[in-house]
Amino acid sequence: MTDGETAAWALAFCGGRHDPEAVLAALREDLGSLPVVGGSAIGTITGGEVGYTGFECAVAVFPGSLPAPPILVEAGLDEGERALGARLGARLRDTADADNVVLLFYDSVASSPPPILHPASVMLDGLYEVLGDVPVHLVGAGTVSDFQIEDSYVFTGEGVARHACVAVVLPRVYRAVTSVLHGCVPVSSFLEITRIEGAQVFELDGRPALETLVDKFGLAAQPGRIPELSLRATLGRKHGDPFAPYDEAAYVNRLILTVDPDAGSITLFEPDFAVGTKVQVMSRDNDLMLESASRGAAAMSDAISGCDALLAFYIDCAGRSAAFSGAPSEEADAITGAFEGRVPVLGFYSGVEIAPLMGRSRPLDWTGVLTVLCRAEAA
Repeated sequence: MTDGETAAWALAFCGGRHDPEAVLAALREDLGSLPVVGGSAIGTITGGEVGYTGFECAVAVFPGSLPAPPILVEAGLDEGERALGARLGARLRDTADADNVVLLFYDSVASSPPPILHPASVMLDGLYEVLGDVPVHLVGAGTVSDFQIEDSYVFTGEGVARHACVAVVLPRVYRAVTSVLHGCVPVSSFLEITRIEGAQVFELDGRPALETLVDKFGLAAQPGRIPELSLRATLGRKHGDPFAPYDEAAYVNRLILTVDPDAGSITLFEPDFAVGTKVQVMSRDNDLMLESASRGAAAMSDAISGCDALLAFYIDCAGRSAAFSGAPSEEADAITGAFEGRVPVLGFYSGVEIAPLMGRSRPLDWTGVLTVLCRAEAA
């Protein structure tokens, strides 16, 4: 937004040490009573700084010279994620046209402690059952307030809500280019899930799931390190041709939330796998993560070279932060560096990332979703 322009609406993400109502009040003192969408964040990413102390707050303001977007809010995730998704899908079907960009944010935490999450996969299944084949470009995230996954909320345009979802239907003046980055690589052949209950995987190829992962990472003689699997491994489901060459964008990876040595099981972040699902054990490699972020940011910078870019928006799994992953540097620095001085950057650390993959948008784990919003050529 240039000097002298009127603000129409804003995206805002704030760390868990902030009072969200106080944040909204402060924003409106500066910007007026405009709609604010977004929510809580473990940390934020801007062109100048990456941080996750809990005190960060990052804001992108959109000008009144562009059409204001419809903002759709649905409450009641705690009463049923699929039902809420279906209600939102019906409203999107009536509001969005083909190729509209939709930004979607939902409150991740159902209850805590211990952390129990609202499953995005169930919500999105309900949404697409009703939305049908309307090809919207949907990106978004589940909001979380801290690394302990103790709280979360969303900004709805009018206020603060929990157990709710908000969708911003950007007018056709916007288009989006999105890239999915992770850097996980398969370290096993395809394995079939032979026993699973919800998000808890008990067996892979008829063998205790935890035992399979322990063997893959050589931890049998080091039982005290078994909890490290949540930092080192994911289960990945490859979409498309299973025999095609490796392409990180073809994988939906599921983080390991907990391990249960007594049951021989692992519990994933999402309950969207089932008996018969073919998965691979994936290695979370920090060097590959940093390489993926650098390569993806450079490719995106080249891809948008001829367009009127308005915002580089980066939704980054909190597990990819240097403090959590142990990486020698922040992979988000590669994103901010690629656009420095050219395109404003706004990003935040999330619980679950949502991006288009193989025909529809899907919830992702340990992923960076980079979206550049551009002014459409026809506008």
